[in-house]
Amino acid sequence: MPDKDFIIMTESTCDLPRAYAMQHGLTVIPMSYTVDLQEYKGTEGSDLTPQVFYDKIRAGSMPKTSQVTPDEWMQYFKPHLDNGLDILLISFSSALSGTYGSARTAAGELAAQYPAQKVIVVDSKCASLGQGLLVHYALERRKLGEDIEATAAYLRELAPNICHYFTVDDLHYLHRGGRVSKAAAVIGSMLGVKPVLHVDDEGRLIPIGKVRGRKQSLSTLVDKMVAKTNGVDNRWVFISHGDCEEDAGYVARLVQQKTGISNVLIGDIGPVIGSHSGPGTVALFFIGNGRGEG
Repeated sequence: MPDKDFIIMTESTCDLPRAYAMQHGLTVIPMSYTVDLQEYKGTEGSDLTPQVFYDKIRAGSMPKTSQVTPDEWMQYFKPHLDNGLDILLISFSSALSGTYGSARTAAGELAAQYPAQKVIVVDSKCASLGQGLLVHYALERRKLGEDIEATAAYLRELAPNICHYFTVDDLHYLHRGGRVSKAAAVIGSMLGVKPVLHVDDEGRLIPIGKVRGRKQSLSTLVDKMVAKTNGVDNRWVFISHGDCEEDAGYVARLVQQKTGISNVLIGDIGPVIGSHSGPGTVALFFIGNGRGEG
C-alpha cells in the first residue's frame, strides 16, 4: 500500500463520462466556455448537453474556451491538502492550453505552505479521451497500491505511447480553429475529402492525411491503430465523438473485428474540445509503439 493516500485529478478536457469519474473516485476540474455570450462553468447543472452544444455550433455559434488560472488551481488544491492528501494532476496537453502551466505555478506557490504534502503535475500531452485513457491507467496503478511518485513516473513513460487518431466530417470547423486554410476547407468539402489528424509527441494537433468519404476516413483510423499496435497489449480502447454516436459505434465494431479488443469505452467530446473540433468528429485512442509521424 502507498505511504500516503493521494487523489487523482484531471480537467474536463479528458471527456470521461461523469458516471465513470464517480465510480472511480476521480476529481474532474471543470473548464468554462462561452456560447452566445453565455458562460458555462462545465459543472453539472451549469453545462450544455452535447446535443444542444453541437446544435448551437451547427446553427452558427462560435464558442470560446477559458483556461484554469493559478488562483483557481489553488482553490481546487487546498481542500485536499488540508485533508492531508497528496495530489496527482494529469493535465491537458501544454501544447493546446496554458492550464498545465497555471497548475505548475499554483503547485509551486503551495509547496512552501504545505511542506509535508505533494502536488505532482503531469503534462499528459493528450486531449479528449486520450487524456482520459492516461487517467484510466493511473487509476489502475493507484488501485494496485502504487504510490504517487511511481504512478507519476509510469504516466510520463506511458504518455508518449498514447496514440490519438481522429477525423472530422466538416473541414470548416478546423478552418475556424486555424488548422486548415479556407481554400482547403471549401475545396475539401466540395470533393468530400476528410482529413485524418493525430496528436504528436509534443501534444499538438497535426494533419497527417486526407481520404475520400466518411466511411473511408473512419476505417483509416482503425488501420492506423493496427499498424501502430504490433506487439502492444491494449486492454482498453477509447473512442470519443462529437454528436455522431453511430459513427463511433462503427469504429468500435471495426476495432473488434480487426484487433479482437472488446473493451471499448465510447464517450462524448465535451464542449471545451468540441469548440475547436466541431460536430462530426470521431477520435480513436489506444497504446501504440510511439506516436511517431502518424
